[in-house]
Amino acid sequence: MGFTVTKILSWNWRAKGRHSPMSSAQGFIEPRSSPSKVSPEILAPSLFRKMLRLERKRAERSRKLFLLMLIDARRIDDLDSTGEVLRRAFSAFSSAIRVTDTSGWYEEEMVLGVIFTEVTAEGSSTMTSIRTKLLAALQKNLDSKYVNRLHMSFYVFPEDWKRKDPRHPVEPSLYPELFEEEDSGSFYRFAKRAMDIVVGVAALVVLSPLLVFISLAIKLSSKGPILYKQERVGQFGVVFTCLKFRSMKIASDPGIHMEYMKHFISGKAHMGESQDIEKRFYKLQCDQRITFVGAILRKSSLDELPQFLNVLKGEMSVVGPRPPIPYEVERYEVWHRRRVSEARPGITGLWQVKGRSRLTFDESVRLDLKYIETRSLWLDIKILLQTPRAILSGEGAS
Repeated sequence: MGFTVTKILSWNWRAKGRHSPMSSAQGFIEPRSSPSKVSPEILAPSLFRKMLRLERKRAERSRKLFLLMLIDARRIDDLDSTGEVLRRAFSAFSSAIRVTDTSGWYEEEMVLGVIFTEVTAEGSSTMTSIRTKLLAALQKNLDSKYVNRLHMSFYVFPEDWKRKDPRHPVEPSLYPELFEEEDSGSFYRFAKRAMDIVVGVAALVVLSPLLVFISLAIKLSSKGPILYKQERVGQFGVVFTCLKFRSMKIASDPGIHMEYMKHFISGKAHMGESQDIEKRFYKLQCDQRITFVGAILRKSSLDELPQFLNVLKGEMSVVGPRPPIPYEVERYEVWHRRRVSEARPGITGLWQVKGRSRLTFDESVRLDLKYIETRSLWLDIKILLQTPRAILSGEGAS
């Protein structure tokens, strides 16, 4: 018919077999109350998007899926009537929406949204059931010329990043506030980008003698290129090429680090000799792959200096969460993803000046999320001013 499903995403949850109380897709759309009761309210766009963001956070913690359904009326010839058509459409299927679900304007008078909470892991069958029932209700209560012009799409949260295009793993429809903020001309965004450019250019110019000296030291001390290029995950999960001064021998086996990160992210990384909470050290120790010069560069964080080129290209910021390697992200819990989806990665950040490698992975992520929630130009400046002391002290560095 006129409806098409543009996005059907499934997710094999880690805790496989955990289902919400509504275990069958067929029963998912049945109303809990009789149709004679008050229909769910259509929320204003700002409130609906706030509820969408809240539901994302709830799903991150509860490990339960939710389903976002959007009905887009922008293909209707008479754009002045789209709001009324969507209200009539909503009235037709409102009895099938549970009291725990949320309905509202995703875009005022143009796109209607419904958040179906706590769906089962069988996302495809659930969406098929919902689509069939809603389409039947619309065809019964709405003129076919409008039904054929409406466009229905489904989005499951959390997304399965493994099955999506690695260049664009984050689904914009599930994060409208993030993508609109990125496209906006807000003062903070403008000022932060200006600061990135100024600091990036100044750092490369002022530190140019040091950059030349490091380059010579690397070239003379070991075989291989001066710069090490590595794929990292940036904002919205987009993969980019991150630059570093090479600190390892060429053809080093990445399996050692992969195995370490698996245990580190899961919270099972080995601690140092001492069990003293003040002396614990969560970083790969005695790595034989690292060269003599590389060890000095890592201890002083000078190996990160080429990333100012990433900053000038707009792939990174001076301040932000550190960009992870793709195989690290594959190990992330859903709530960990916010550190890469909600902010541009940085050379330095809150966790670098608050403990660095003496923090567990969860502790470092919480600091990144704290930065994301409270970020401001003044906070960026404070982190920048604290970074030299953190580097010179060498605390938490490898």
